[in-house]
Amino acid sequence: MAVTEPLVDFSPHHPDPSPPVATASNLILIDNYDSFVWNVYQYLVLEGATVTVFRNDQITLDELIAKKPTQLVVSPGPGHPISDSGISRDAIRHFAGKIPIFGVCMGQQCIFDVYGGEVSSAGEILHGKTSPLSHDAKGVYAGMAQGLPVTRYHSLAGTHVTLPECLEVTSWIPKDDGAKGIIMGVRHKDLTVEGVQFHPESILSADGRVMFKNFLRLQGGTWAENERLQKEAEAKEQKEQISESEKTTDQAPKKKNNILQQIYARRKEAVASQKQIPSQRPEDLQAAYDLNAAPAQIPFVQRLRQSPFDISLMAEIKRGSPSKGIFALGIDAPSQAKKYALAGASVISVLTEPDWFKGSIEDLRAVRQVLNGMPNRPVILRKEFIFEEYQILEARLAGADTVLLIVKMLDEELLTRLYKYSLSLGMEPLVEVQNAGEMATAVKLGSKVIGVNNRNLESFEVDLNTTSRLRKLVPDETVICALSGINTHEDVVANHKDGVNAILVGEAIMRAPDASEFIQQLCSGTTVSTQKTEPEPLLVKICGTRTPEAALAAAEAGADLIGMILVPGRKRTVSEEAALAISDAVHNFSRPSTAAPDTNPLPTDRATDFFASASRKLQAPGRTRPLLVGVFLNQPLAQILELTARYRLDVVQLHGTEPLEWTHHIPVPVMRRFAPGEPGIGARGYHAVPLFDSGSAGGSGQLLDAVAVKAALEKDHELRIVLAGGLAPENVADVVKNVGEDAGRVVGVDVSSGVEGSDGKQSLDRIREFVKAAKAIR
Repeated sequence: MAVTEPLVDFSPHHPDPSPPVATASNLILIDNYDSFVWNVYQYLVLEGATVTVFRNDQITLDELIAKKPTQLVVSPGPGHPISDSGISRDAIRHFAGKIPIFGVCMGQQCIFDVYGGEVSSAGEILHGKTSPLSHDAKGVYAGMAQGLPVTRYHSLAGTHVTLPECLEVTSWIPKDDGAKGIIMGVRHKDLTVEGVQFHPESILSADGRVMFKNFLRLQGGTWAENERLQKEAEAKEQKEQISESEKTTDQAPKKKNNILQQIYARRKEAVASQKQIPSQRPEDLQAAYDLNAAPAQIPFVQRLRQSPFDISLMAEIKRGSPSKGIFALGIDAPSQAKKYALAGASVISVLTEPDWFKGSIEDLRAVRQVLNGMPNRPVILRKEFIFEEYQILEARLAGADTVLLIVKMLDEELLTRLYKYSLSLGMEPLVEVQNAGEMATAVKLGSKVIGVNNRNLESFEVDLNTTSRLRKLVPDETVICALSGINTHEDVVANHKDGVNAILVGEAIMRAPDASEFIQQLCSGTTVSTQKTEPEPLLVKICGTRTPEAALAAAEAGADLIGMILVPGRKRTVSEEAALAISDAVHNFSRPSTAAPDTNPLPTDRATDFFASASRKLQAPGRTRPLLVGVFLNQPLAQILELTARYRLDVVQLHGTEPLEWTHHIPVPVMRRFAPGEPGIGARGYHAVPLFDSGSAGGSGQLLDAVAVKAALEKDHELRIVLAGGLAPENVADVVKNVGEDAGRVVGVDVSSGVEGSDGKQSLDRIREFVKAAKAIR
């Protein structure tokens, strides 16, 4: 049985009348004999228009022309537009291209018919039904949320198949599969002519008055003329803002009746509720911070200046927006962040607003966790509508390195207070501005990083020249970031020429089939190279060493690591005397340096995966001697530390169930034994490299399952491993080869029983044979 959602009366959301609109001083409303005409009239007047109503058969076209209307609105009505709309269609034909025209229900059908479309049965008869609306966020829908309920009274509608070439669909009722259903709105591509099939004036339609307000903002007969007039009005407003400081009350957004105000109000309500929850109260967050629970951070300005591209990239994670609706709901934040980081992003911006952008603070926390341990990781920015210190502290505890402060929504006193508080937590904020007045405020504040939003938060129109116009208003040392509207490499080049230091890109990357390739094309103008880096030489570890003679034989043969078992009671366990002798032999050994030009140097201008440097951590500089490895199995940490110092171990190998966190206490690189599929293999920031082995310490001689090894490498594309278990001079090449195309991520091989003779003792000849066979692989 279907669940009937409760009806909602939205009229209380628009209780106050707006001031008169100078450009809507003589609006004509054509009445097509519909009871809703009064409601249309009421909404238009409440939004500041001066309205005169004429019934569709009570005025001629010449009389209408003589009235010199500033706008024309064609009302709903019964019947068909061809037979029952009176003067409506002739009025549309005449005034199109001269003044803005808006059609409601039958009014839209008249527009559809005038330009050659067919109005026919919609396939259903609707009377007072509310439906969720999808729209293009332009025109009358500017600044409105997706999925808002609208009320429908119609049995007719324009059809997709007869849509005139000059019209575009602006809104629709989505089908179950997400495809566009019945047309709910159309717009002329060149002329300021727009229509809606539903009834925005109904009390059951959300934000109906906002739609009429958006229409009343239109000027001129074409969209090009409207854009010019709007820019002139904006320029005039900016001059006024520079000459007179802006004032707000109750720390509310400076612009009224726009999407920023709606988001602000909703976030204020949500944050107030959150602060009442035990564990999320302000005092709880402060206690955690005082106990040093905030993760380590990196400097925003310094990292922003490091980039593999001519201009730094701030890559954004968001699943939707007020202007475009939901467009990437299926993407998870940590996977996307890892792609961004490895592709060269200097900053990863995480939207944490849940209603319009479909994000949360948990996204940021997960992003930080996946980037932990990544050398030269990007800065993490909390992109949020911040209005109090609580949100900044919450961001810091979740792992943010910086936060966004929007000048438009904060008065100067509050902006200054939040800026200073962010600095007190070690975070230089990104300060967002949109016009010259706001830029002056940001410069006065002392902002080191200023972002210029190219998108008008009232109309959602994008002007890519906004950033370049404001660039000259700031000191050269200030980092300037272009926010919004960057979609192509040409956009990036233009910003670079204008002296912009960084660009923020979100939707375009989120929609891209391959984020890494898109970033490369966007920022450098070339596609990602398919050429793979050359695998590094294979490391060879000889384990189970019990004599200095065997250690020297391995060293002379070219082994990179020599392991000795320090687990009590094992057949290969070394004595105190033998361990000290082996340590002396290894540390006193020296061979000619084999250092060659590094063909795969770690980049200094972008992040790399933690395991990318695994080989470097497990070899001496120039490979002039092997590293000494001590193997432990579930022994106390204190004992591991003691023996590490006593035997001068270069590497510690943990072969049991020791906590991963112990690696932070052990002063040398750690190799940790895992079975394929075991949790923790790919944990970054702990062990230098996982060692895959099917047996316990000492060597079982049991070969690993190649399928399991492949699966582990396929699951984690940056993972590097050392293979152990059942290896011998005769099979090591085949075992590595059987890993397949990911064999290059096998950074080393480890042998123990495979170099022993029938007497169970290490064979010096087999040691040499194994090293030779392994080194021949690569």
